[in-house]
Amino acid sequence: MPLSDDRVAAAVDALFARALAAGESPARARALLADCGDETLVAAVLRRAVPLAFLDAVASVSPWSERPRVLARVVLNPRAPRALAQRLVGALYWRDLAEVAATPRLAASVRARAESLLRDGLADMRLGERITLARLATLALLPLLLADAEPRVVEAALLNARLREEDLVAALRREDVRPPLVSATAECPRWQPSYAVKLALVLQPKTPLPFALQRISSLVPRDLARVAADGTLRPLVRAAAQEVLQSSTAQRD
Repeated sequence: MPLSDDRVAAAVDALFARALAAGESPARARALLADCGDETLVAAVLRRAVPLAFLDAVASVSPWSERPRVLARVVLNPRAPRALAQRLVGALYWRDLAEVAATPRLAASVRARAESLLRDGLADMRLGERITLARLATLALLPLLLADAEPRVVEAALLNARLREEDLVAALRREDVRPPLVSATAECPRWQPSYAVKLALVLQPKTPLPFALQRISSLVPRDLARVAADGTLRPLVRAAAQEVLQSSTAQRD
């Protein structure tokens, strides 16, 4: 029968107290871990500022040293030395890598290593995993997720709180931009009020014609002239921009 929340909390407190009592003795830390067979308790205790000897023991004593979710708590522990965290990052699951990459207090080299591993493993991730990652990815990974061929991944990336307007505009301006990003951006309520995104969509030759034409009337004269003169755009888009520009000029006159 699973323990109640109160009993789990009491068990975590008790294990933490024993870890503190063991201090920086490697032998006592190893003995403590040998008496504990509950992964949930060990992972919970590792969220606290345990002694360094306890962290080292977890990272080197079987079975804990073979359990990625426990090792993730070592990497994320506030007292974990950079060298230890760097060594363990390669053993983590993708979701824990994403948490490591997004934790500002960790060393930059550790976060960069986590991002590199996520980048390398992206092609092997299942669709649902990529969608989840897109929602919480760091800025370094967002360009890859915005370029995903699956619209649901792109839609999730567009809602990522870390995505900045300038990053999205840069992605939309790329010559090799994929259609899912263009269409998903045009339909995303979060980005519809953004003038810079509207302009980027109109200036992107791959934007579906209805989406481009809908946004032309909201452009200022300077940008209308820019659209009208852009030879890479479809004639209808350029003509519509010229018509709106002439109309706004006539109204001012």
